Amino acid sequence: MFKEDQDIFNILLGSVSEGVIIVNAQQRIVEANESAELMFGYGKKEMVQLPLNNLIPRDYHAGHGDHFKGFMQQNKNRQMGLGRDIYGAHKDGSIFPVEAGLNPFKLYEKKYVMALVTDISIRKQQEDEIQKLNTELEEKVADRTKELIATISQLEIENSKRIEAEKDANIALKRERELNDLKTKFLSLVSHEFKTPLSGILTSTILLGKYKLAEQQEKRDKHIKTISDKVHYLNNILNDFLSIEKLETGNVSYNYSTFKLSKVVNEVVYHANMLLKEGQKINYPEHIDEMSLLQDEKIVELTLSNLVHNAIKYSSENTIIDIKITQDEHTTTIKVMDDGIGIPKADQKNIFNRYFRAENALLTQGTGIGLNIVQTHIEKLGGTIGFTSEEKVGSIFTIHLPNTAK
Repeated sequence: MFKEDQDIFNILLGSVSEGVIIVNAQQRIVEANESAELMFGYGKKEMVQLPLNNLIPRDYHAGHGDHFKGFMQQNKNRQMGLGRDIYGAHKDGSIFPVEAGLNPFKLYEKKYVMALVTDISIRKQQEDEIQKLNTELEEKVADRTKELIATISQLEIENSKRIEAEKDANIALKRERELNDLKTKFLSLVSHEFKTPLSGILTSTILLGKYKLAEQQEKRDKHIKTISDKVHYLNNILNDFLSIEKLETGNVSYNYSTFKLSKVVNEVVYHANMLLKEGQKINYPEHIDEMSLLQDEKIVELTLSNLVHNAIKYSSENTIIDIKITQDEHTTTIKVMDDGIGIPKADQKNIFNRYFRAENALLTQGTGIGLNIVQTHIEKLGGTIGFTSEEKVGSIFTIHLPNTAK
C-alpha cells in the first residue's frame, strides 16, 4: 500500500501513543501501529488483513456496516459514537471502552479510513468510583437527615410539654408557630446551602478526570478553583453556625486590645477584592491612619467583612462600595454604602432576625444569619448597628462602637 518513504511512515506510526488503525473500503485492516496491536491483544502485523469486525463486539456487528458505508459517502472527519459509549473487542473476546476519531483519506485513487483509538478503561473506572462515592454520600446524607428529623421530632415533643404548661394559650400557640416556621426554614437552609456547593464540587471532580493533557491545565485550574471556592463557602457556613451556638450558650469571650483601624480595613478590603464582580470597586476610607480602638480586633474585622461582602453580593457589576469611618472622643462610626438591590420596606423590620432573608434576595446564596451574628456581637461590645435602605437604590449600614471596651 505505502511503497514510498515506508521507513519514515513506520517510524511516525510507531511514535503515536494512541492506537492507529487504517482500514480500506472493504472494511479490512491494511495497517496498524504497535499501540493498536497491544491494545487489542494481537502480535506484530497480526491485525493486517483482518476484517474490521474482529475489533468490534458482536452485539454491534449488525448496524456497523451501514454506519461505515454512510461515513465513507460523507467523507468527513468525525468522532465515532458521538453521544454514546463505544467498545472494542480484544483478541481474547473481552470488551473494553474506547474513544475513536475517524479520518477518511484517499491514496492512489483508493479510499481509506484512519482511526485514532484510545483505551479509556481507567477513566471509566474512575467515573464509576466517583459515582459510587456520590451514591454513598447521598445515602449518608439521607441517614443524617433521618437522624435530624428524629431529633427535631423529639424536640417538638418536649416543646409541646412546655407549651401545655403555659398559662396563656395564645402565647403558647404563637411560640409553636414560630418554632415550626424556624424548623422549616432551617431544614430548607441546610438542604439548599449544603447540597448546591456539594453538587458543584462533585461535578468539578468528575470533569477534572477528563482533562489529562498538559495543554488542558487552564481547564483543570478552573475546576480546582470552583472546588476551593465551594469548600470555602461551606466552611463559612459552618463557622456561622458555630458562632450562633457560642452566642446562645454564652461561651463567647472577647479579647480586648488596642489596634489601628487601618489594619482591620486593609485586611477586609484585601480579601473582599477577590470577590468583586466585573467593574465593582471599593472606595477606601480617608484619614484613618491615626484612628485606634480598644476593642476585640477579630470581632470588628468579622463585622466589617460581613457588611462589605453583603454589599458586593447584593450589588450588580460596575458599582461602587463606599467605606466611611469617623471618630470623635468617645465613639467610632463605620458606614458601608452600596448601590445594590436594597431591602424592601416590608422586610426591613426583620432584617436582623436569624434565618430571615428579604424577598428580593431569595435567589442569592446566603444563610440569613450573618447580620444576626453581627448585631449580637456589636451589642455585646457596647455598640449599635442600624441601616437605611431603599429597594433598587441601595443600602447604608452604620455601626457605632465605643472607642474603649465597656
